[in-house]
Amino acid sequence: MTLLSDTRYLFVRYLKKLIRNPILLFFSLVQPIIFLVLFTQLFERFANIPGFPAESYLIFATPGILLQNAFGSALQSGNSIVLDMDTGYLQKMLVTPVSRYAILLGRLTSDAFRVLIQSTIIMVLAFLMGAVPVTGIFGILLMLFTIAFFGLAWSGISLAIGLKTRSSETVFAFGSFLTFPLLFMSTALTPLDFMPDWIQTVSKLNPISYTVDAVRVLMIDGFVWDTILSAYLVIGLVAVLTLGSTLYLFRKVVN
Repeated sequence: MTLLSDTRYLFVRYLKKLIRNPILLFFSLVQPIIFLVLFTQLFERFANIPGFPAESYLIFATPGILLQNAFGSALQSGNSIVLDMDTGYLQKMLVTPVSRYAILLGRLTSDAFRVLIQSTIIMVLAFLMGAVPVTGIFGILLMLFTIAFFGLAWSGISLAIGLKTRSSETVFAFGSFLTFPLLFMSTALTPLDFMPDWIQTVSKLNPISYTVDAVRVLMIDGFVWDTILSAYLVIGLVAVLTLGSTLYLFRKVVN
């Protein structure tokens, strides 16, 4: 079998697991939907402040909520690889002729696909509430692709921790430790100019800010390629670091 066919087989296998247990998809969407429905209404008058960069807080915050969901989902990927090791599934795979790299690629692509499904559901809800992207269907597709790329890059961190520690508790604790500080010290939910100076400095170094800004210009302003390409550069660097670490640790586990 080839790498491509093995990856497709494992991708379908992970997808079937998700379909058989949709409750996991539902609960992973609870928090972003609460943010979308309640948080945007709570801070609706935020948009009346002079200098606010959008006509409503809903359309401003929707890209941030999309990235919040992608970030949270990506940081759960390590739990799955730990489960595969604990149940012996990974060991069984290793005695078959399946491509070793396909085991990792199947996991990463299924995680990215799950983020795509979740993001589509959130975007439909946001659309029904009144958040309509100015860039139309092409902008929406580019937004989804950007979010999936972001999720793929950040999945590497969770997978690397899972492979290194083989502990679901450690993966969960690390994800919880990272999620809210990185989210709130980014432009996900607050304009950069509205932040204290020291948080502005952190936000300018935060990869989430770059990705949120790219999705936001597609939602509000149009195809601003400088912002979009900057985000892809930053996500690409994150992907090289995280997926490189994951590949290194996976080789050690396989060996």
